[in-house]
Amino acid sequence: MVNTEYTEVLVRYGELSTKGKNRGVFINRLAHNMIDVLSDLPVKVTANRDHAHVILNGADYNVVAERLRKVFGLQNFSPSLKIDANLEVLKETVVALFNNIYLPNMTFKIQARRADHSFELDSMQINQVLGDLIFDNFDYAKVQMKFPDITLRVEVRSEEIFLSYETIRGAGGLPVGTAGRGHLMLSGGIDSPVAGYLALKRGVEIEAVHFASPPYTSPGALKKAKDLAGKLTVFGGSIQFIEVPFTEVQEEIRDKVPQTYLMTLTRRFMLRIVDKIRELREGKVIINGESLGQVASQTLGSMEVINAVTNTPIIRPVVTMDKLEIIELAERIDTFNLSILPFEDCCTIFAPPNPKTNPKLNKAEFYEQKLDVEGLVERAVREIKIELISGDRENLEVASNEFANFL
Repeated sequence: MVNTEYTEVLVRYGELSTKGKNRGVFINRLAHNMIDVLSDLPVKVTANRDHAHVILNGADYNVVAERLRKVFGLQNFSPSLKIDANLEVLKETVVALFNNIYLPNMTFKIQARRADHSFELDSMQINQVLGDLIFDNFDYAKVQMKFPDITLRVEVRSEEIFLSYETIRGAGGLPVGTAGRGHLMLSGGIDSPVAGYLALKRGVEIEAVHFASPPYTSPGALKKAKDLAGKLTVFGGSIQFIEVPFTEVQEEIRDKVPQTYLMTLTRRFMLRIVDKIRELREGKVIINGESLGQVASQTLGSMEVINAVTNTPIIRPVVTMDKLEIIELAERIDTFNLSILPFEDCCTIFAPPNPKTNPKLNKAEFYEQKLDVEGLVERAVREIKIELISGDRENLEVASNEFANFL
């Protein structure tokens, strides 16, 4: 009996085809990311300049496909069957495959590619031989070159042939980590996880920075933020979660600053602390979930005053989106239901009833003279806690998967 079970997944790259001399760096990073998201499965990942293979080794294809579908840098992938590079084995296997997938009056196309020129037939001959085979074995079969019901891809290599007939669209974008490291200001709300997702899509490796203010914020609020970070790991691998103790800073601001400027100074301190962490951990940018005009601290006037504490680039991926657009994307990446859990956030615990929507820089700087700015920032950074977040997967130990290195 001919085996028609999937043996591996053929992965095709997206934008990586445009990367020229840097292509190898991008491919290696993509391979590492695939290894990370599949690390608890018995798969093996190999990669070369043209494509990658995920050898299933008995793993459930549906589980592998669901994870690969979310990894940035993948254009598409196809579950494949590997057989010996033998014409008779190829013909037997094609008939067995069509017995599983063909229905009367379906159209089909054979798309052969012969990488091994020592194989007895060239690509056109393979197409003709297999096409005739389908006609001989299946009634009413019709060839159709554009948009057929079944496209059977046949890739002939030096010692094996790969057969596939499905193509699953990948996430596109760039492999996480190829654009450098950024620090995401991750609250427990809807917007910041979406901002993190969009940064990941463009290849930014994110470290999540979360401000906790116990006893005003609870362990449940902290766990919620970690769970949100875990949701983002499916797009490119594990994430460093950085917890910042923020109670002292917030109490100082509450006790010494007029209520109307409380939010402005709170955000300025957050930005200073994140920027210091970014510097220590060799990040290039700060990322946040600000959406223009959504709250008092996200008007252009507020952003200008808050940003004045740093020269580091700040990426705001959702800045022009309205709330419904952000919610739609949050639902798609499976963070929305977590984000709306009713836990307190450090940005809201001391929120004044009438915050300044157009604060003045000179006033913000005047009020900060009452505070030990450098000391508060230094102590908060010194006491951060860092934890590796790996999503829902329990086993992060990467097996000894091997893939090509490109020099």
